[in-house]
Amino acid sequence: MTTDIYAVMGHPVSHSKSPRIHGLFAEATNQKLEYTAIQAPLDGFEASVKAFFDRGGKGLNVTVPFKEQAWNLAQQHTLRAAKAGAVNTLYRDDAGQLVGDNTDGAGLVTDLVHIHKVTLAGRKVLVLGAGGAVRGVLGPLLAQQPQQLCIANRTLAKAQALAELFADEAGQTDISACGFDAVGGDGDGESDGSAGFDVIINGTSASLAGDLPPLNPSVIAPHTVAYDMMYGPEITPFNRWALEHGAAAAHDGLGMLVEQAAESFLVWRGVRPESTAVIEALRLG
Repeated sequence: MTTDIYAVMGHPVSHSKSPRIHGLFAEATNQKLEYTAIQAPLDGFEASVKAFFDRGGKGLNVTVPFKEQAWNLAQQHTLRAAKAGAVNTLYRDDAGQLVGDNTDGAGLVTDLVHIHKVTLAGRKVLVLGAGGAVRGVLGPLLAQQPQQLCIANRTLAKAQALAELFADEAGQTDISACGFDAVGGDGDGESDGSAGFDVIINGTSASLAGDLPPLNPSVIAPHTVAYDMMYGPEITPFNRWALEHGAAAAHDGLGMLVEQAAESFLVWRGVRPESTAVIEALRLG
């Protein structure tokens, strides 16, 4: 029996947990496959993708810095990838067309709603950042029908552009944009975040540098759940800040990583693996 080949492609990529994650998924679901990591040259992504599929590769995950290039390379896009502007999952359809998907938003929502039991429907949600990571998750977040979704960013124009881009998916959700300095106000009770948000999602890369978005602590309420899309062996600076200012709970993005991988596995194999044991295994190192 031929073993199906899958891989993650990025630069750098040696640190990727994806081969271990998909190996555990395959073991748990009795799927026969091989999953490797491929470091593509910064100027050779397209050639690397073509070579992978030409030699029989079945599916490819794409990580930084190639997600936007993958979107441009795809000949077809799934609905959730079309507006995300980035692709993290590639495969060829029955007609040989290269299809681009984005499973990041589904991974975030699954981790929040199903793993951590956080309700998004009817809630006030604050999303920090307006880069590709945030753009990739807004559609699935809006599909949960929060009461309010505010996009806050250092550069207001970028947040406004995202709010406008996703306005047609907002439904009954009040989608808005503001600068970091306008969230939470000065404690006078007049700003949109002065009563605190139910869920705050950090989609900035600040945690990677040990930094924090410049937020007013009034965005935190006693019931607030903080979520950092970044993760590491220690609590992220954003999650530490949120807990120090009274948040009820804080979660990092390791579960999102595993859940977006599970969604890719489902797209490729037609089977959704159970993720809890994999998340626990990664926590243990």
